[in-house]
Order: sequence, then C-alpha cells, then structure tokens
Amino acid sequence: LLSYLRQRGINTELAKRECYEVRYQTDGKPYFAVGFPNRSGGYEIRNKFFKGCIAPKDITHIRQEQTKETCYIFEGFMDYLSFLTLRLERCPDRPELDGQDYIVLNSTSNLSKAIHPLGDYERIHCFLDNDKAGMEAVQELREEYGMRIRDASHIYGGYNDLNDFLCSKRSGQAERWQEKPEPEKRQRQARQPERKGKGIGM
Repeated sequence: LLSYLRQRGINTELAKRECYEVRYQTDGKPYFAVGFPNRSGGYEIRNKFFKGCIAPKDITHIRQEQTKETCYIFEGFMDYLSFLTLRLERCPDRPELDGQDYIVLNSTSNLSKAIHPLGDYERIHCFLDNDKAGMEAVQELREEYGMRIRDASHIYGGYNDLNDFLCSKRSGQAERWQEKPEPEKRQRQARQPERKGKGIGM
C-alpha cells in the first residue's frame, strides 16, 4: 500500500496520519486497501487494482481545533493528500500549517451533503476535477454561496485533477506549484459552464 501511495506521488508519512489500512472480504476472499474515513463511519478504499467504498458513503469533514473561516473542498481523498504533499514541499519548515478546514466529497454525487456544513465558512476554495462534473459542482456552489466560492482549479490547469498534476510534477512535466488563487473575474471566465434548461496501520 505504501508503494501504491508513492506511485501516486503521495507523502507516505502524511498518509499514515490521514488514512488507515483496511482489510475486507469479497466473495470470501481477503483484500486490503488504503482506507479514508468519512463522517458516517464508512471508508473510501483504494489500492493498485480497486477503487470503491465501504458503506455508508458520505463526505469527510476535517476541522481544525480552532474555528476557521476558510474551507478547502476536494473531490477525492487522493487530491486532498496531494494538496498536503505539495504544501509540505512548499513549506517544509511549517509542516503543521493548517490555515483552514477541509471537506472531501468522496464523489461529486455527495455535493448536496456538503452544502449545509459549507455555510459556516466565509471563504470556500474548490480543488475539484477539471471536467464537466467538477465545473458543474463549482457552479452549483456559486449559486448557493456566491462570492464566497473561489475556483482553485487553475493551479493544475491542463491536468484532470490535483493528483494528476502531482504525478506529472514528479516526472518533471508540471509547471511550478502555485497556491495563490487568481482573480475571481478570470476564474469565472475560465470555468463558467454552459447552462442547460485520521493513521495507516502499516
């Protein structure tokens, strides 16, 4: 599992703090995978050969000890781990840096479950996939929360998601990591869709 995470570009020490090793059976056969817990007691599970979940399926809401006004939202936990990995590389002297809360949707189909908890934040930065589902999710959040929403997908423009960007960065193909969001006007122009009527026990 650690080798699989390294192949995805993930810092394994970070992953050990955020995930679990999950052992399960399918048709009587034993398997194991990286498990990421959600708020309802279920797990998103990943290994080299399988992507799925152990019910119930739900979002993951990660809160800091002190109340935060900003929340970063990710589609999947590999993107969340990718963000933590990139941040650690950018700020190695501040590995404990936590300036915001996090919500991992564990699928854009869970977006409606995130609407209510996101209402507590003044700033919401979206690190969603650069595809139709990701764009539509950002638009739906904007319709709910307006200018509180910031689309951060330009950071990994040209890549499907943040983990794809990280893997390309590992191979020397990606451009320099930039966390600073670009102006809201440019984000709207770039992302406006067409309108239609916590450790691994390893």
